[in-house]
Amino acid sequence: MTQAYHIPVLAEESILGLNLQPNHDVIDATYGGGGHSRLILDNLGAGRLFAFDQDEDAAGNAIEDDRLFFIRHNFRYAKNFLRHYNVKQVDGVFADLGVSSHDFDVPERGFSFRFDGNLDMRMNQDASIDASQIVNDYSEDKLRTMFRMYGEIKNAGRLVSEIIKYRNTKAIKTTTQLKEIASACAPKAIENKYLAQVFQALRIEVNEEMEVLREFLEASLDLLKPGGRLVILTYHSLEDRICKNFMRAGNFEGKVDKDFYGNITSPFKLINRKVIIAGQDELKANTRSRSAKLRIAEKI
Repeated sequence: MTQAYHIPVLAEESILGLNLQPNHDVIDATYGGGGHSRLILDNLGAGRLFAFDQDEDAAGNAIEDDRLFFIRHNFRYAKNFLRHYNVKQVDGVFADLGVSSHDFDVPERGFSFRFDGNLDMRMNQDASIDASQIVNDYSEDKLRTMFRMYGEIKNAGRLVSEIIKYRNTKAIKTTTQLKEIASACAPKAIENKYLAQVFQALRIEVNEEMEVLREFLEASLDLLKPGGRLVILTYHSLEDRICKNFMRAGNFEGKVDKDFYGNITSPFKLINRKVIIAGQDELKANTRSRSAKLRIAEKI
């Protein structure tokens, strides 16, 4: 059996959050290295696990288990694929929205500024647009909006000006080129954080992560049985805000509706009102858990 190539974050808390019972049908929307999937299977009895991942590397790491149905597609299409298995609703939906640590550590994938590699960042290698095309072809306004919205970069105007100046003389093809440009704009005290924000913004844009997340959450609401659990790990404020609002209010704006008596009406009951984060022991053992936030909700 293939070993998972990453340590699952908040593993025990995630599994407890799913409230797994024998014969449950569960979705792992982000299979990755299979760490969480393995733990779900360990607690699933005779149930079934439908695991989604568009990354070819993840497909090569699929666990050999008759209860696992690996689907090499983006989880935004979960409803369509489950129809193939005559599954209309499931008992649990889990998603770890972080990029696999394996992908970060493969230079040619272009996710990290720590290595020199092609400026790619596609989770699905069959996708037509990569990060290089975005930095070379997007308009100044479009780039500025992207870095402000997805990277929360305060001096996005300066960064984009430097990108435009550079690409007017030479195409930006590698992570090292982008790092060089961004480093010149970064406040020295937080250079690594700044670079991470630049690369994050590009990755989100390349993979349409915010659009995918919204589609996935709406689909999860339809797919979950009453009493079914939605368990999501987020790693940055943008996606966490979307998940928090949706679980609390059933919409992405967080607009709360109340009944005649002033009670909040929502399709979910929050299992943890306070977000769950990693403890000191896990932080020491797994640095990837540093920015992780776990939210759990139950469909009413």
